[in-house]
Amino acid sequence: MAESSYQSIRYEVADAVATITLDRPESLNALNSAMRGELRAGLKVAARDDAVRAVVLTGAGRGFCSGADLRGGSPEREFRRVLTDEYNPLMRAIRDLPKPVIAAVNGVAAGAGVSLALACDLIFAGEEARFIPAFVRIGLVPDSGSTRTLVRTLGRHRAAELIFGGNPLSAAEAHAAGLVARVVPADQLMDAVQAEARRLAAAPTKAIGYAKRLINHAEDASLDESLSLEAGLQELAGRTDDHAEGVAAFAEKREPRFVGH
Repeated sequence: MAESSYQSIRYEVADAVATITLDRPESLNALNSAMRGELRAGLKVAARDDAVRAVVLTGAGRGFCSGADLRGGSPEREFRRVLTDEYNPLMRAIRDLPKPVIAAVNGVAAGAGVSLALACDLIFAGEEARFIPAFVRIGLVPDSGSTRTLVRTLGRHRAAELIFGGNPLSAAEAHAAGLVARVVPADQLMDAVQAEARRLAAAPTKAIGYAKRLINHAEDASLDESLSLEAGLQELAGRTDDHAEGVAAFAEKREPRFVGH
């Protein structure tokens, strides 16, 4: 899909960072079928483009993402189909993308918007951001992988309190709970996120991608499984140009100049 053909997202690349902006501010960037498809298309472009070495996901206007578009009519309520065919592949695309993905949560993240943020590798939040797992408020259960992430991060009982109650977590509370990497003033959010994205984009991209695979795998793996995968991926990392550059820079007492392969 060409960048110009996007209707509900914006896709921009600068300084080796692809910034994908949910662009339905009139609905607080509610996820409809078109947006879900365009997000997957944008992530595929970012994954395949060697010039892109980090990805930022954010929302236009005053919110990050208000969740599923409840005005989408009966097709949105074909829950198994929509989750299996659209939401779950979207979350998997973020998790499997072999480059770091940062969520810049600039306001409300609710329902599937929370799931979208949690699928990213790092979350930066503006001070006024709120995380609302609002599924219970409309008689539904968490989906798109958020149950798993919340239980693993918060523990069973804190996750149950949050899921059963559907009450907001402030940015500060989400940071204290380990869900958010950094909280910054709202007017500094994108500057902070882009600075971190550029830093990651200047890192050894292959090694970051391999490390991401290890992190994904380690959530469920036994020690022996982790040891085996680490050994295999370390062998691949050791063959990269960036590893050779890192060793040379160490020997020459200078900063490395990683090129991403």
